[in-house]
Amino acid sequence: MSVKPLQPPALKKNNLIAMVGPSGFIDAKKTTDCVQTLQRWGYQVMVDPNTVGLYKGNYFAGSDKERIQALQQALDNPEVKAIICARGGYGMSRIIDQLDFKKFKKHPKWIIGFSDITLLHLHLNRRVKVASLHAPMAAAFMATEDTSYLPFIQKALKGGVSQYKFPAHPDNHTGHVTGELIGGNLCLLAHAIGTSSEPDVKGKILFIEDVGEHFYTIDRFLWQLKRAGWMNKIAGLLVGDFSTTKDTTLPFGKSIEEIVKDVIPSDLPVAFNIPIGHQPQNITLKCGVLYTLKIGEKSVTLKEQKS
Repeated sequence: MSVKPLQPPALKKNNLIAMVGPSGFIDAKKTTDCVQTLQRWGYQVMVDPNTVGLYKGNYFAGSDKERIQALQQALDNPEVKAIICARGGYGMSRIIDQLDFKKFKKHPKWIIGFSDITLLHLHLNRRVKVASLHAPMAAAFMATEDTSYLPFIQKALKGGVSQYKFPAHPDNHTGHVTGELIGGNLCLLAHAIGTSSEPDVKGKILFIEDVGEHFYTIDRFLWQLKRAGWMNKIAGLLVGDFSTTKDTTLPFGKSIEEIVKDVIPSDLPVAFNIPIGHQPQNITLKCGVLYTLKIGEKSVTLKEQKS
């Protein structure tokens, strides 16, 4: 039997949260509201000065060495009780194999993020056996954004049990399954195949989302998952938002729903239009935690199971 990931402890008042930039650069102006919100929630916040808001002339939040050092220090610091990644983008795959999780495993803490941070979630699930939060990052806290989904992060950090209800979708496959939740950005899921971060998806509920991709690349990523055997192993599938999807000059000719249905077994429980992704509607999901998924004719429910 595989070892279930350990769920980090709930945060307490005045606990310290570290903000680091392990992937792409983010303007410091986009982090201010996040810091202030976390402080209003009762936490102290430590922002890494080398990887957050300091432009170094290229895409990344810092050199590979700087980003490794920033994340490693946050992982190892016993005073830090949670880590929020400032931004996704790209860069995690360049540093993931150089991180040391020995101290982190002894004193686990919630790691928060999505998009490029998907690879870190997968690595934590497969190699470290610690649960993590697929959730909005710094820019989502800006006053100009829809911040109505942020309380889900707050609830998770406080140890609350997550429970969601969604409208039914005409393309859903009904079903009732319980399994460990895993997933994230579809590109990163395909990217993880064949690496030490590739998750064991057998019996798990998989969730997927992506942004800015062409229909044919989404199709390619999903066929990669299918060819790797994922679609015959998972217990259920949640299809999130595929933001700003693009088509080619000659239309691909299939919708997201049709593309997904081409690669899954006809009896696999699947729910579409789940608020996960790069739009403001982005719920907080605990990767590596047991959930029950019920897909009915009138609604879809997803409820965390307390161990």
